Amino acid sequence: MGRIKIILQKMGGIVINRVVLVGRLTANPETRTTPSGVSVCNFTVACDRRFAKQGEERQADFINCIAWRQTGEFVSKYFVKGNRIALDGSIQTRSWDDKNGNKRYATEVVVDHVEFAQSKGEGNQPMGGGGYQPVSYTHLRA
Repeated sequence: MGRIKIILQKMGGIVINRVVLVGRLTANPETRTTPSGVSVCNFTVACDRRFAKQGEERQADFINCIAWRQTGEFVSKYFVKGNRIALDGSIQTRSWDDKNGNKRYATEVVVDHVEFAQSKGEGNQPMGGGGYQPVSYTHLRA
């Protein structure tokens, strides 16, 4: 089901940092506006691991994502907890000092593009069979 594909490759001085995820939102997206008026949306995608150990349930990874401007507004408007989402972007790591002076780190996917990954009538129900047609919203990028 959910898969993560990370391509990190160095060729002739060019570094490629791309991530493709398909999974379900673990909660409703949270949107806010920066002091400079830019929309930013945070959400987490649960992606099932490809394999499960015999006799055990399949594990999932929970990937933090951030979407800016129109992409973030689109996610906030059209996706809710449980919806299946397909996205691509890049991995970003940031750090800061917390209130106690400890160095904290966060790794997240900066989303460039999102698509619906379930058919219109499925709502929050698990994927059935067939009927899915991807819809691209690349034109909403800033």
